[in-house]
This record gives sequence, C-alpha cells and structure tokens, in this order.
Amino acid sequence: MKLVECVPNFSEGRDRAVIDAIAEAVRQTPGCSLLDVDPGVSTNRTVYTFVGPPEAVVEGALAAARVARQKIDMRRHQGEHPRMGALDVCPFVPIAGVTMEDCVALSREFGRRLGEELGVPVFLYEAAATEAHRKTLSQIRAGEYEGLAAKLPRPEWKPDFGPQQFVPEWGATATGARFFLIAYNVNVLGTKEQAHRIALDVREQGRGPGEPGLLKAVKAIGWFVDEYQMAQVSMNLDDFTTTPPHVAFETCAERARALNLGVVGSEIVGLVPKQALLMAAEHYIARENLFVIDERQKIRLAIERLGLSSVQPFVPEKRIIEYMIPAASKPTLTGLTLRGFVEQVGARTPAPGGGSVSAAVAAMGAGLGAMMGWMTYGKRKFEAQDARMRRLIPPLHDAMQAMIPLVDEDTAAFDAYMAAMGLPKDTPEKATARTTAMQAGLRRAIEVPLSVMRVADRCWEPMIELAAHGNPASRSDLDVGAKVLEAGIWGCGQNVLINLTDVKDEAFRASARAEAESLAARAQERLAALLATKSA
Repeated sequence: MKLVECVPNFSEGRDRAVIDAIAEAVRQTPGCSLLDVDPGVSTNRTVYTFVGPPEAVVEGALAAARVARQKIDMRRHQGEHPRMGALDVCPFVPIAGVTMEDCVALSREFGRRLGEELGVPVFLYEAAATEAHRKTLSQIRAGEYEGLAAKLPRPEWKPDFGPQQFVPEWGATATGARFFLIAYNVNVLGTKEQAHRIALDVREQGRGPGEPGLLKAVKAIGWFVDEYQMAQVSMNLDDFTTTPPHVAFETCAERARALNLGVVGSEIVGLVPKQALLMAAEHYIARENLFVIDERQKIRLAIERLGLSSVQPFVPEKRIIEYMIPAASKPTLTGLTLRGFVEQVGARTPAPGGGSVSAAVAAMGAGLGAMMGWMTYGKRKFEAQDARMRRLIPPLHDAMQAMIPLVDEDTAAFDAYMAAMGLPKDTPEKATARTTAMQAGLRRAIEVPLSVMRVADRCWEPMIELAAHGNPASRSDLDVGAKVLEAGIWGCGQNVLINLTDVKDEAFRASARAEAESLAARAQERLAALLATKSA
C-alpha cells in the first residue's frame, strides 16, 4: 500500500456551506478518503485530513483548491490564526510505502499545477523548500496576508510557482512535505510543575542553550488536566521514525521514577500511522522475549504496554489511519470469498488465470507449513521444540503474507498488458509508444510470477525442518502444503515462460528463463527431500 496524508488548511471556519463544499470536493476524488474536517470559528480556519495513493491526494488537494478559489475571498477574512491565503498551507505527509522524497515531488507537482491552473503564488516549504530564508512556514507567512502586496515584488520572495504578483482574493499558498506529527501525552500522577520538569528533560530544546533534552524531534510541556485529575507530559513527536511513541513513553517513565512519580498510561490525540504502533510492539516483543507475529495482536500489545486506553478507549479501527480507509469500490481477488474467487477463475474471462491461481496456491502451501508450526508450538508434549518453532513459523507466515497481494498483482499485470495492446498504432509514433508499453507490460507480467517463485522458494528449508521436528499429527497437512507449494512454483514458472516468448530484450529473456527453470527444478528436488524426511 502506498499511502500519503494531505492536511490542507483553508481560511474559512464559519460558513458551513463553503466548508462542506470543500469537503465534498475531496470526497468525490477517486482514491481519496476524507478522515477529518476540523473547523474553528475563532480562527476562521478549517483543517482537512485525507489520505490516498500519491496521485490521488494531489488531485484531491487540487479539487479542494478549485472550490476555495470560487468561494473564499481573503479581502473579507478575519481570524485569530496567522494566515496568508485562501488555501493557506498544504503539506503532504508520508504514511506507508512512500518516502519523504516522494512527498517532496508530490508537493512540487501540486504547487506547479496550483500556480498554473488557478493563477496564484505558491511557495515551497519544509523538506521541499528551495531557499534557506523561507524554509519554515513562519518565515514564509511573516507579514501574513496584509503584507503580501509589498512582499511579493521583492526578488527574494519570487514564488516557486505561479505569478509574482498579489492576487487580492486569494493571497498566497505554502506547500511542502513533512513527517507525520503525533500528538502524544504521557499521564503522570503528580503536579503540573513535576510534569513540566519531565518535559524539560525530554524535549529536544531541553532547558535552553547548553542543556539539550534527551529526545530528538520532540516538543513538550507539562500541564494538569482537571478532567483526568492527573498531570500530563504533552508532546509533539515531529518525526516518529526518530522518536517513536514507545521511546517517548519509556523516557518519560524513567524520569518520573527519578521523581518518585507514577506513570499511568498515555494518550494519542487524533490519528496515528500503523507503523508507529508496530514499532512499539516490536520493542516490547524483543524486550520481553515474546512470540507474536499476527498484526492485530501486535497492535493490541502496543495499546496495552503504552496504556493507550487509560483515559478513553483506544479503538484501532477509529484511530489508526490505515484501518480507517474504506475498501476499494472494486473488490480485489483476495477480498472475495473463496467461492467468489473460484467462480471468477471459472468465468468466461482470461483473468484471473493461471498466474493468480499459482500465487494463491503457493500462499496456501506456505500457510499449511505455518499451521504445522502452530500445531507444535505451545503444546506441553512438544515444549522442547518451542524455540525451534519460534524460528520456523515467522518465515512461513511472512512468505504467506507476501504472496497474498501477488494474487491481485498478477491479474493487474495481465490487464496492463492488454491495455497496452489496445493502444492506437496508426502513426509511427503511436506504434512505437504502443510497442514500448507492451514490452513494459510483458516485463511486469514476468516479474510478478518470478516474485512468487522467489518468495515461495524461501519456504523449503523451514518446511523440511518442520517435517523432522513438527507435530506428527499434522504431517499430512505439511505434505499437502509442500505439494501445493511446488505446484504454485511450477505454475508461476509456466507463466514466466509463456510471457517470455514476445520479449525483445534478449538478456532479460535469458536471465528470467534461467531463474524460473532453476527455481522450478529446485522445488521438485526440495519437495522430494521433504516427503522423504522422517520425524526425528
């Protein structure tokens, strides 16, 4: 999953019709999921939070901006929050499967199109900034809307995109890329002053020059919450990959113990990326020598260890961004029921075909291997094998999980090739473009089944070891798993070979053929070895 968050701030927080119109523009953008709309009357500002694939969020932000261009007039705007434009700021934030560099590119594409299509000045900030003197939002926003007319003509304030002139009804917009900010509070049974002492210890700024704090990319203060009847160390984790919640929690707890104070859980305000909680789970799994590999169980472990439900229930489906995204309107193959998948395979269509079926079969083979491990682990009769099972189950579980999405990838690759075949070829230029697209489609249609074969190949050694040391009552399940794993590898190999026929790149064709034939031959040999392995 490639997922980007976009958090545009519009200078309208009172007119419900305008607020709703902007929200609807985002909702109607394919691929975008609007997660939150937060208007402020006194600030006269609304913050929208939506997520989606990279290309979709750019379209969603542009759709929202077009509405704002029609309905917001900065000449009449008054509010308590600093601002300089109708769309004041529009950051892009990496959530999953994308990098900061990807989001920088998205902000630049958005800024370019915003400036060209709407004819407004646009500045790049934070990670996308092009000038040191206008890297931060506060630098760019200095003087606010009222100062733009005098500011824009100066050479050092030439916008990155759009006209170098004041647009009275709009103002100017800042766009860029930043890390996801997690608002995180640690609960302390103490006073406001004691919580603030901890905050001064942990925040990056520390107590001032010469006294830096313990945690990078963290801002913090201490306060007392009457509603909860306890103090909190209130933090902004500006980059959770540098200082994740569990590190902030454990550091605050350590400082609290030094003051003889109790820590009773913590609180995440707003939404959180799944990765932040999985990082916490992995920390506690390693520290406590636990064996947890299911994602939902890891999330539950993180919630419990961090005490995230200490002040109000933490519901993953309502707080973790990835879990809040609705399923795609077009169901994936892996989202179908088993009956639905089989019926799709048997329908009068060329896809899904042998490649998707082979990927599904190979995934089930790995799953049966993991099953035998689970049927051995934790049973008193086989407790001498627990350490071995802890080592053997994860690679099979991971291989199973890795192959499941490749079921859909194979059909998508076939569809892309067929779409390329349908491109026009009535001119030499179009014919060349069609050929290029077809060759790219073929390479993808080869790489997907090759990927399945590579992942499946990693299952042989743990499955052979399971044959020797696993629960004998599950041996038939393991043997079936090995047989279907080999069948899945063979089937993917056949898909590779048939698609190689029309590939023009001879070096790629020779390399892919050799790898596919080697993996298929190895699967036959490893299957025979597994079936011949006797229980120790």
